[in-house]
Amino acid sequence: EAEWGRNRMDNNQMKQYESIPKNMFEFVTDADYLHDKKLETKPVGYMRDALRRFSKNKSSVAAAVIILILILFAIIGPFCCSKTYQQAYQTDTVIVRYKELLPKLSFMNGTGFWDGSQKKEISLGTYYIYQGMAQETGYNPIQKVIKEKTSTDAFGKVSTVYDVRLNSYYACQTFTMTLTADEYADIQRWQDEHNMQVILPRVNEEKAQIYSAEKSVWYVCDKRGNPTFDMQGNFIPAYYTSGVDDYTSKVRLASDPGVNDNTVGNRYRYAQRTGKDGVYNYVVRIGAYNYFQYKYGFEPSFVFGTDSKGFDIFSRLAAGARFSLLLALLVSVVNLTIGAIYGAIEGYYGGAIDMFMERISDILANVPFMVVTVLFKLHLASKVGIVGSLIYAFILTGWIGMASSVRMQFYRFKNQEYVLAARTLGASDMRIIWRHIFPNSIGTIITGSVLVIPGVIFSETSLSYLGIINLDSSTMSSVGSMLSAGQKVLTTAPHVVLFPALFIALLMISFNLFGNGLRDAFNPSLRGSEE
Repeated sequence: EAEWGRNRMDNNQMKQYESIPKNMFEFVTDADYLHDKKLETKPVGYMRDALRRFSKNKSSVAAAVIILILILFAIIGPFCCSKTYQQAYQTDTVIVRYKELLPKLSFMNGTGFWDGSQKKEISLGTYYIYQGMAQETGYNPIQKVIKEKTSTDAFGKVSTVYDVRLNSYYACQTFTMTLTADEYADIQRWQDEHNMQVILPRVNEEKAQIYSAEKSVWYVCDKRGNPTFDMQGNFIPAYYTSGVDDYTSKVRLASDPGVNDNTVGNRYRYAQRTGKDGVYNYVVRIGAYNYFQYKYGFEPSFVFGTDSKGFDIFSRLAAGARFSLLLALLVSVVNLTIGAIYGAIEGYYGGAIDMFMERISDILANVPFMVVTVLFKLHLASKVGIVGSLIYAFILTGWIGMASSVRMQFYRFKNQEYVLAARTLGASDMRIIWRHIFPNSIGTIITGSVLVIPGVIFSETSLSYLGIINLDSSTMSSVGSMLSAGQKVLTTAPHVVLFPALFIALLMISFNLFGNGLRDAFNPSLRGSEE
């Protein structure tokens, strides 16, 4: 019955078609509907596809940008510091006077943020010292008194402390130094040209009760070190007013009687002359802030502050980062070369060769890296230097992980059809290894090489921080050495540690994210998965 229904339908359709006039039909050739369509897209190569997939990973792209910024900082940073100040690292012992200065940007002055100041609690005696410095030099270390607090102990003694915002640059203490006659004359000439007081009057230490830690005390004090005031509540100067000082500069303190009367014995004495027969040296008292401008040619202002030795943290960190990056890059390239060759031989030939070479790798891999570093430092550093011994320590076992990765990739690809075809056509082992198998493993190899860099930097930082190696000197440093040096002043000057720690944290996080993005981008199995 169903077959009968279908035949009846076909007959009805045929009758309908027969009723259509013939002039409504036309012949159609194959060329009208059989043709090749033009490709609208271009073929995408492996590297282009990897780059495209990498660019879609936003976190990896952001990490790559951060790494680029850190590398540019390492390259350009050392040139941003005054050349004169950089040279002083090696020769000028006075630079330690400017230690632990806080980060400062000139245009942030007075804002309380990144202006070289900090909130600090000081005693009444220290408060007077800073007031005296402001009166003598014109630079007031106390930007603002936030709060005055008094307390009484069990014996009824009242003590006063102040919460203040302290300018660390103005708070640099005065100091004493010995100058040659030429240096003494040169400073006086500079004073007259710039109208700045560098050489301060000599202080009678008996009247001022000066101790080694309080060289900025220039006023009369009692035996307890408290200042003695006149009837108007002003400091009483304790300067020497007699003796020959050969001071000819027109720049003098406003309170100096020599401003109007230069008679010997009626003016402040600015130097103590030593020597004889016309060959003299001069012991002088120096104002730290103005001496810095005379010595180094610019007003002290350090973006990251200074460390416990007076070194500029910004340029010091940049130079240390450049050393750490170059060290890591060198180790990565050497380990890549050794590991790729070693792993390729293992994975391609297999069998007894693989067994023998793998046992060698196992033995070296179980040698503690810390032990290797210490032994190389003790027995090799005297011949090739501490840096050379560190490189040898990283290379001795560092290539093992790369060799293992390459070996696994070769086991994965060596029995593929295209490799069997190449071998059938007579390709040599070296050609198969380097032209057919190795290019297919390049993604994993590149990712592994990139991730070696943060590993080396972190290892060097750990060794330096623990004191196993010491790369800190007047001519060079590393991020780890800066962290190690800063841990001693962590509570009093946390900025010394903050910036190196921030650098290493950004570097490690960024390299991990960057490495994850590379791993996914170079994974052939993911090609086209996001379309």
